[in-house]
Amino acid sequence: MADPWLTIIGLGEDGAAGLTEASRKAVAAADIIFGGPRHLALAGAGARGREWPVPFSVAPVLAERGRRVVVLASGDPFWHGAGGSLVEHLSPGEWVSHPAPSSFALAASRLGWRLEDTVCLALHAAPFERLVPILGRGVRAICLVRDGAAVPALADWLAGRGFGPSALTVLESLGGPEERIRRTRAEACDLHDARYPVAVAIEAAGAAGLPRSCGLPDGLFVSDGVMTKQPVRALTLSALAPRAGEVLWDLGAGSGTIAVEWCLCAPGAMALAVEARADRAANVRANAAAFGVGHRLTVIEAGWPGALSSLPRPDAVFVGGGADQAGIETIWAAIPAGARLVVNAVTLETEALLTGCHAAKGGTLMRLDMATAEPLGRMRGWVPVRPVVQWSVTR
Repeated sequence: MADPWLTIIGLGEDGAAGLTEASRKAVAAADIIFGGPRHLALAGAGARGREWPVPFSVAPVLAERGRRVVVLASGDPFWHGAGGSLVEHLSPGEWVSHPAPSSFALAASRLGWRLEDTVCLALHAAPFERLVPILGRGVRAICLVRDGAAVPALADWLAGRGFGPSALTVLESLGGPEERIRRTRAEACDLHDARYPVAVAIEAAGAAGLPRSCGLPDGLFVSDGVMTKQPVRALTLSALAPRAGEVLWDLGAGSGTIAVEWCLCAPGAMALAVEARADRAANVRANAAAFGVGHRLTVIEAGWPGALSSLPRPDAVFVGGGADQAGIETIWAAIPAGARLVVNAVTLETEALLTGCHAAKGGTLMRLDMATAEPLGRMRGWVPVRPVVQWSVTR
C-alpha cells in the first residue's frame, strides 16, 4: 500500500514537542487516535482520542481499517509495546512506525550503561520472578514497573532473596519536565512516592544467583519426593539438548524439574508438562512460578498417552514415568523426524522395555550407577542409589 492507513508513533514524556515532523503530520491528519489516557493528553488528541479497552485488545484499532488511524505508544512501539501486537494482524504496507527512544534507552543514557550488556525487562504485568533466571552478582538490569508502589515491592522482593545490598536507581518520567532520578539500596528502600512511568535499574549484589549449569539442587524444588534427582537430571538434560525456541514434552512430569530446567537452559524454550495427579501438577506450577518460567511452561493434567494428539509438535520428549510399549509407539508415531526422545527407567520391567526399544530403534542405552558417601560408624562408606537406565534416540 502506498498510503498506509495506520501510523504507530512512539511518544516520550516531552509529548508533542519531542515528535518528529512525520509524526506530527500523522497526528494532525488522523481521524482517530488510540492510546492510553496519558499519551492522548500528551499528544493533544482531544475529541479524536480513543482509550485502549481494559482488558487490552487491538480489536478497536483493526475495526477502523481504512480510516486514518494513529496509535500512540511509549518510546519504541516494538520493544514491549503495542506495535508487535498490532502488526500480527496486518499485512506489509498497512502500517508505518515512527519510534522514539525507549525507556530502556533513556535509562541507560542517564546511567551511562552499555545497553547491550544490560538485561531489559518489562514487569508491568509480569511477576518479579522473571528476574530469577538472570540475577547474579554484578548483573545489571533495567526493569519497567507498573506504578510507584511496585518500587518498594521490588526492593522487598530482592532483599528477601538475598539481593539486599543491590544498588537501585529509580528513574521517573524520563525525558519529560518532571524527570527525577533517585538512588537507594534494596534493603534500605523507602521510596513510596515514585511517579509513573517509572523504571528501576538494578546493580545486583549479595546472593550468587541461580547456577547456569544443568542439574540444580533438589532442595530448590517443591516436590513430594517424585522427581528426577540432580545428577540424573543433569545427564537427562544433556541428552535432551535444549536449544533456543524449542518445545519439550515432559510426560509424567512429577515435580516438573526437567520441564523447568529445559526452560531455563535456552532463550524462548517452551515446555508442556503432562501430569495425571492434581497434587503433582500443582507442584509443577509452583516450581515454574518460582523459577520465573511460568509463561513458558504449560501444565496439562492428564494421563500422557491420551494427551499427545492435542499437543504442539515437539523438538524433544522426556518420559519420566508411565512408559510402556504402547506409549513409546504412540510417541514415536506422533513426533517429527529429528525430534529427540529420552526415557529413564528405574524398574526391571521398564529397563527390559528400553532394551528392546534400543535394539529396534537404535540410539544410546546407558546404565547410571551412582553412590553417595554416608557415615559408617566412625568412618564413611559408599551407599549406592537405585540405578537408572536411560535410552535416548533421535527420530
